[in-house]
Amino acid sequence: MPAAELLAGLADLVLPTACAGCGAERVPLRLGTCAECVVALEGLTPYPVVPVPPPSGMPPCTAVGPYAGALRGVLLAYKERGRHRLARPLGALLAGAVAAAAVRAGAATGAPLLIVPVPSTAAAARRRHGDHLARLAGHAACRLRAAGWRAELARPLRAAPRPDSADLGALARVAVAESSLRIKATRIGISQRRSTMRGTLVVVDDIVTTGATLAAVATRLTEANMQVAGAAVLAATQLRRAHRGSDRSSRRPVADRAQSPEALPRTRGDWGASAR
Repeated sequence: MPAAELLAGLADLVLPTACAGCGAERVPLRLGTCAECVVALEGLTPYPVVPVPPPSGMPPCTAVGPYAGALRGVLLAYKERGRHRLARPLGALLAGAVAAAAVRAGAATGAPLLIVPVPSTAAAARRRHGDHLARLAGHAACRLRAAGWRAELARPLRAAPRPDSADLGALARVAVAESSLRIKATRIGISQRRSTMRGTLVVVDDIVTTGATLAAVATRLTEANMQVAGAAVLAATQLRRAHRGSDRSSRRPVADRAQSPEALPRTRGDWGASAR
């Protein structure tokens, strides 16, 4: 067997050959994503989203895009299928939403930013070989600093084990999320580092549906005297089921794309920046 053919066969065993975004096989990939999906992802513009009904205490939220198509595909591939090379380009997309959220909150471009990721439970981190969201937030902070923002990553929260909330309504989800979140004992030294950690605080998550988790995180941070200015997520989804007499809703989050601020230079090229 020729060496080139042998190497190609070994590569098929080790490296993904299907696009993370659409599943297309045997096509040229950049970070595991086909050219068509790269174009779709780099063309996304952050926009405000409001779950219906919004939970009490939820901060204003900005999403990169709807939880569909290429964005849904690459997020699932990164989060659940171990394709960690997607962390950097997804972090670049998240950075755009963070910057837009900060500008919506009144921050000037380039101002200090404090990025707080929603924490993963220990079990989830083990299953995914690390805290997937903290990894994304770290890449987002790097992208923002490169664009002139004074961005810093902070992780003052930890998540205790909690039951699956997939079948719960919005109010029940908030209660479950609040009960599982704890402020770390040291609060990452916030009292000692307050002078260097001042800035617009933006909570980040991967997906928003009911807004329950973002509301719970904002509540816990407020209790620790940390003022939440906004939230940023990669994708906004929708509730698909409604039950008579419950607090569940099947309506889409309301999205106002026209008022989206252009707060960060376009990420065109970020998707291929660390390819191969």
